[in-house]
Amino acid sequence: MDISEETFITNLGIHIRQLREKKGLSQQDLGDDCDISKNQVGRIERAEINTSIKTLVKIANALDVEPKELFDFPLK
Repeated sequence: MDISEETFITNLGIHIRQLREKKGLSQQDLGDDCDISKNQVGRIERAEINTSIKTLVKIANALDVEPKELFDFPLK
């Protein structure tokens, strides 16, 4: 199955937002835990940027999930 980069990044952002909200964290909380700005968290969740693996590992750690879990979402 082929998926566009844009679709994948959009779905990743949605999934990160869902995980963050499930943990009861604000964008500011997640940003503080990852040492990134609230604005960057929002841009990742809205798929406005293609973030680095390094940042994704920080996000996974802050959400207390394995990095691979960030990619465990249905493709829409």
